[in-house]
Amino acid sequence: MPPTDAPRGRTGRPPVTSRADILVAARRLIDRDGWEKLTVRRLAAEMGIGATTLYHHVRDKEDLLLLLLNEYADRIPRPPAAGEPRERIVAGWVAIHDTLGAWPWAAEVLTVDGFLTGLGDSALVQVEAILAAAAEHGCSQEEAVDLFRNIWYFTVGEILVRARSGGARGADERRDGFLAGIDAAALPRLAAIGDRWPGLSARDTYPDAVRAFVDGLLAQAEGRS
Repeated sequence: MPPTDAPRGRTGRPPVTSRADILVAARRLIDRDGWEKLTVRRLAAEMGIGATTLYHHVRDKEDLLLLLLNEYADRIPRPPAAGEPRERIVAGWVAIHDTLGAWPWAAEVLTVDGFLTGLGDSALVQVEAILAAAAEHGCSQEEAVDLFRNIWYFTVGEILVRARSGGARGADERRDGFLAGIDAAALPRLAAIGDRWPGLSARDTYPDAVRAFVDGLLAQAEGRS
């Protein structure tokens, strides 16, 4: 009597884990739990694989975050190659702001000096375009770098403040009466604005504000030359 086929265990190589799969799972974990909770071991558990497998693709958490950031930077519209330098600088910053504003944790990860060293070509093209437009306007290298850094600080701060102000705290301010009960004699301007403050501060004024920054910094550079 011929032997019956016995159930066989799984043979061959395990399923291949791709970098794309890793980044999708990492984004899912960050969106759910926050980027601070992302670790290689936690991501491995999320994917149902061993941490050793992940270490074949990423060195550590910092490397993983940079991979995510560089992939996300591919979504930033390419900077305009023609036009007046001032307008190209403004357009470049608005594109950076709008892209990071949709993923504010990325802005928080980049709140360190020296972050440029970890960025890939897609992100560095944006920086290059802003520096080139500043130089075309007449800025020195120092002035172009100052322009970039000063507006970067403003942009990151604006993104993070808005990301953290859209939840319960903002609702509490509107419900409880913002600036209610202040001394109108001592603080007449604040008293006059009163409950309008949350609504006024919720407006998207970034494009106008960054234009004012660019105008001021370029005028300052012109005054030195």
